[in-house]
Amino acid sequence: MMRFIRSAWVIARRDFSATVLSKTFIFFLLAPLFPLLFGGVFSSISARVAAQNQRPVVAVIGSRADFQKLNAARGQLADTLGDDHLLRLIGYSPEPNLAAQQQRLLASRAPPVRAVLSGPLDHPQLVGGGDPGTVGQLRLLISNALAGSVSKEPDLPIRDVGPSSGALSSDRTDTAQIAQTILFILTLMLSTMVLSQLIEEKSNKVIEVIAAAIPIDAMFVGKLFAMLSASVLALIVWMTSGALLIQLVKHGGVQTLPVPAVGWPVFLTLSVIYFAMNYLLFGAAFLIIGAQASTAREVQTMSLPATFAQVLLFGFAATSIGNPNSLSGIAAALFPLSSPMAMLARAAQEPELWPHLAGIVWQAIWIAIILKLGAQLFRKTVLKSGPKIPWWRFGRA
Repeated sequence: MMRFIRSAWVIARRDFSATVLSKTFIFFLLAPLFPLLFGGVFSSISARVAAQNQRPVVAVIGSRADFQKLNAARGQLADTLGDDHLLRLIGYSPEPNLAAQQQRLLASRAPPVRAVLSGPLDHPQLVGGGDPGTVGQLRLLISNALAGSVSKEPDLPIRDVGPSSGALSSDRTDTAQIAQTILFILTLMLSTMVLSQLIEEKSNKVIEVIAAAIPIDAMFVGKLFAMLSASVLALIVWMTSGALLIQLVKHGGVQTLPVPAVGWPVFLTLSVIYFAMNYLLFGAAFLIIGAQASTAREVQTMSLPATFAQVLLFGFAATSIGNPNSLSGIAAALFPLSSPMAMLARAAQEPELWPHLAGIVWQAIWIAIILKLGAQLFRKTVLKSGPKIPWWRFGRA
């Protein structure tokens, strides 16, 4: 046992030093900035385009006093619902030929007028393609403007009794979904690198020297834990940077974030543990798959189905969000490759801690099983000597 631990430690120390102490590790730490930057740019562009397309423009033909009442009623409603969800009002003075003015405004492209509201507020007339949402908003605005509720709001006393169960459930569900998605993206980004871990040793025949000096199981464990250590180091750096960014950008900082069911200290600890378990499970499977490849081209061919398998397992684990005690949630927690993601979502929604202890032990057992089977498969299929044996005689051989 001591020989196994010493051998795994030698491999892990060599691979960890080669990864962390290299100059490329700095670029590796900066890798999440690029998808975040691209996501922010494209989301802002899509949000602006959607806002322009979804906010209908209504031309108001009438007196200046009526338009000011409507615009004031819209501003009051925008303070409650947000400006992006309301129609846009543009005022025009009435012309002698009202029908021609309406047709000209409806044909306008700058701004793209959807409907034209004309007449006094007590007898309005709407011309154009008014959808039910636009018509409903106009009726509300006209009613508020006529009632004079713009300048006088009703008194509504509010007594704060703390967050309700519905609000807590919604916040915890959002936290579970965000944490599970981040765990999936990090594992997808980091675990696929394990596929190419044995290519260099196999290409220059170093693998034969390593296999003769140490047990194959120790080599698998050492390489896997070396990449895990580098990934956990990067994860700690990213978590610290994210917390500092939230503290600087968000009003109130991290204190305003919704608290998970188990509390932030336990949740962050479980996040690191489940990331390690998820990485070891997928990394062990990918190390087995990558051990069968001989060239970088074969690794690239294997990476595509491996990525698709991770996406399917992420979808399976996402069924536990909202109801972790359902049949699908329990099945996702029991299946080893989806268990870390499902259990992390459970930590955000349920306060009990004993399922996490059982889940961590269950996942560790499957990591040992996968590594053991992978070492045996690698020994039989890669390190065999003599002529090639056809697949139908492999079992007999």
